Amino acid sequence: MGDFMPQISDLVYDTSRDKVGEFRGEWCGQWSLRPITGGREWTVAPESVQPASPEQRLQAKTARANARSRGEYL
Repeated sequence: MGDFMPQISDLVYDTSRDKVGEFRGEWCGQWSLRPITGGREWTVAPESVQPASPEQRLQAKTARANARSRGEYL
């Protein structure tokens, strides 16, 4: 994606997994992402990541709020 470099906690879209995650940092050329509703982090090549669209961010934030209301995410 060129010069795209997210900040810690930015929501990004992993095109290789078709999944939105929260950017956690970079290690050995790979980016670490965390699932929005909690769970195990995953790594991805930076070229497979793009900024989350407004719709993707809204869906992710709604999923997080719903998980939190069910007690699945703190």
